[in-house]
Amino acid sequence: MTRILLSIAVMAVTTYLIRMLPFTFFRKKIKNRFIQNLLYYIPYAVLSAMTIPAIFYATKDLPSSIAGTVTAVVLAFIGCPLIVVALAASAVAYLTMLLMPLL
Repeated sequence: MTRILLSIAVMAVTTYLIRMLPFTFFRKKIKNRFIQNLLYYIPYAVLSAMTIPAIFYATKDLPSSIAGTVTAVVLAFIGCPLIVVALAASAVAYLTMLLMPLL
């Protein structure tokens, strides 16, 4: 029980520090354009770094992953809603996985 409480406390302190430290160090508005752009794109870069490997390990084979990814990128590029992109990419990946043994 103590081990669980200690783990929760460590996680809480870590999460708090991650959120509190930027407010402590950056009290003034950041005026440097490079730093502003860097901070703007960090969430997109982290999300991509977490998502892209998961896409290619989600299916049994690489061709179905590539087909789903290409479908998602094309639909997102033309401006389809997120739910349409996700469902279409999943359907294409699934159908590709089913049809691969037939080819």
